[in-house]
Amino acid sequence: MGKRVTINDVASAAGVSRQTVSRALNDKGEIDGDTKQRVLDAARELGYRPSRFARGLVRPDTTSIGLVIPDLLNPFFTEVAAAALEAARAKGWHVVIYDTADSVDEELSTLRVIGSQVDAVVGYFNLPESALDQHTHGIPVVLIGREHHAPRFSSIRIEGAEGVRSAVDHLVAAGHRRIGMLDHAHAEPSDKHQWFCDAMNAHGLVPDKVAGAVQSVDGGADAFTRLLEAQPDVTAIFTFNDIIAIGALRAARRSGHDLAVIGFDGLQLGTVVDPALTTVALDTRRIGALAVEQAARLMSGDEPLSGEDMVVQAYLLLRESA
Repeated sequence: MGKRVTINDVASAAGVSRQTVSRALNDKGEIDGDTKQRVLDAARELGYRPSRFARGLVRPDTTSIGLVIPDLLNPFFTEVAAAALEAARAKGWHVVIYDTADSVDEELSTLRVIGSQVDAVVGYFNLPESALDQHTHGIPVVLIGREHHAPRFSSIRIEGAEGVRSAVDHLVAAGHRRIGMLDHAHAEPSDKHQWFCDAMNAHGLVPDKVAGAVQSVDGGADAFTRLLEAQPDVTAIFTFNDIIAIGALRAARRSGHDLAVIGFDGLQLGTVVDPALTTVALDTRRIGALAVEQAARLMSGDEPLSGEDMVVQAYLLLRESA
């Protein structure tokens, strides 16, 4: 799938301004017939299709986006949703939030419901891009945390490798050599697992046992217990997210184990547990704001943000647990 054609591409091909393209496509009478035909020919040859937002068929106060979240019980996604709502509200947009329970089937059901009812879809998806393309009926799509290829899609990329490397560097500097991980319970290892392994290998260390955890406090406690049974000499643990880390902290405290624990997300909740949770943090406000900005650019026919402008960089946030 090639690069998405924009109104600027049409203007360049026709040798006119962006405003002239807009007038020609909206059948305004301020331009002569030859110029209008040249614009229409260029648009047709390039395959340009203006969005209904760009054509003025959608007023800001009637624009709506569908925000797809995998688990609203997880405070991380709640924080992202709140940030997206704030950014959309500033534009006078409406937001409809859907919780897919981290299920591909629920993602499909959600898209069947909202695909033709909103002006853009933003969120987290496990579905392949071909399925997303099929079920979103030509509207813009913003993917959070994964790359895109379809021209009417854009992305928010989460870059966590450097943050995880800083976490492992911190643990190694504190004398830890036996470091385990509590990954998520999905069949495939997470990106965070790969970042963790790369960081360990950089120190010449072999990653210790990895336990799959259900993404809850109880899930973290259970995975912690299984990890310690399999690898009792582990002295530090890195976890898939802060919720799992909080469960691990609780289980460690109850069992009398003194281990360093580092989470991933940077939740405010991590400040109220004892000890306060050291974590690899993400700026959830930036994620939500960028997602809305990408949707706005796609709907208006502008180029979406790219490169470092659409990256959210994770960083080590030191507290007390490690």
